[in-house]
Parts: sequence; C-alpha cells; structure tokens
Amino acid sequence: MTTKEEVQKLAALARIHLHGSELEKFAGEFDAILAYIGQLEKLELPKERHAKPALRNVMRTDGEPHATGEFTGKLVAQFPASENNALSVKQIITHD
Repeated sequence: MTTKEEVQKLAALARIHLHGSELEKFAGEFDAILAYIGQLEKLELPKERHAKPALRNVMRTDGEPHATGEFTGKLVAQFPASENNALSVKQIITHD
C-alpha cells in the first residue's frame, strides 16, 4: 500500500504541491494503478521467440541523376541573401 509519505516524496520530485487531503486520495489512486499494471504479470506469453528480420538498406535507384549544381543557381537566386553561391543566414549560435 502506498503511504502518504511516498506520495509526498513523488510530488516533491515532480515539483507538485499537494494538500494533506489530496495525499490520501492519490495514495489510493496509485494503488489502483499499480494493481492494474500488476495484471501484466499474469499474462502467459509464448516461450518461443521470433527471429528478427534481417537488416537491409533500402535505397532507390537513381537511374539518370541530374548534373551537379544544376539547380544551385535557381535556388540562390530565390533566396534573400547569398554569398559565393551559398545561402547566407542570420547567425543564431554564438561562441561567447
């Protein structure tokens, strides 16, 4: 059975403030939750384990890939700021 002290300790760890009347209520609720979860111990699972499927890498075949840099010019032209064919963005991380 869950005690009021255990509930108070859990509440403190979760940074939740509980009043005295709530401690007894939650203690009963914890017991009900633990009893429900305890039903998992009664499950009879098959002893045999299924083999894991073989891992494999799934890659698409490109066939006819586009030429390197084919779309770079169009992309850079649409971006608000660029420098030497690269997109320029505002710095958000500093190393102070």
